[in-house]
Amino acid sequence: MTQFEAMNADIFCIQETKAQNDQVTETLAGIKEYHLYTTSATRKGYSGTAMLSKTEPFHIAYGIGIDEHDQEGRTITAEFGQFYIVNVYVPNSGSELLRLNYRQQWDKALLDYLKQLEKKKPVIICGDFNVAHQAIDLAHPKENYNKAAGYTQIEIDGMDHFTQNGFIDTFRYLYPNKEKAYSWWSYRAGARIKNVGWRIDYFLISTVLTKQLKDSFILSDFMGSDHCPIGIIIDEE
Repeated sequence: MTQFEAMNADIFCIQETKAQNDQVTETLAGIKEYHLYTTSATRKGYSGTAMLSKTEPFHIAYGIGIDEHDQEGRTITAEFGQFYIVNVYVPNSGSELLRLNYRQQWDKALLDYLKQLEKKKPVIICGDFNVAHQAIDLAHPKENYNKAAGYTQIEIDGMDHFTQNGFIDTFRYLYPNKEKAYSWWSYRAGARIKNVGWRIDYFLISTVLTKQLKDSFILSDFMGSDHCPIGIIIDEE
């Protein structure tokens, strides 16, 4: 049994496919029991997201409706009966923080988009947010603060805006004090073996869904990427 089969998720959200739509479709063609949706960046070999769902959504939308932000294939929104699920790959600010200002604009635009969706029904947001929200979410907070992409005050403020505007970080909601729980490790210096990592992948949910939230977890034993899978279990009403 593959790791994919072992997870047996109802919905899979994949970020940073680094492939065009036809390449993703070809690669995942052997997965028959899921509906596949994919979007890619104008620039080949960059960014991209995909979603696999056992249940066919009512509607699929790509992007957040702002052309400047929709050239990199970073979001897929699927509408189901009780909620929307948004698969997102948030821009990285870059090794020299050259995209930090753009990242700030992106975070605001994404939040505005999510709040518009929420007017109709609750929202689940899954993805690589490229930020460690709190000191507990990375192994070396002091060394990285305001120096490394993913742990600047601007990026932290961006995540604050989500959590202060009705979206719950499911993992911290259930496990507020759990330490050394990471979802990404550098390939350098044996970081994963030493568990010198960052928690930069999140499931956020509309506050109203917390009563249906049963678990939020990190599958750190699953290999194959510098990230590991994360997941939630939501009960249907």
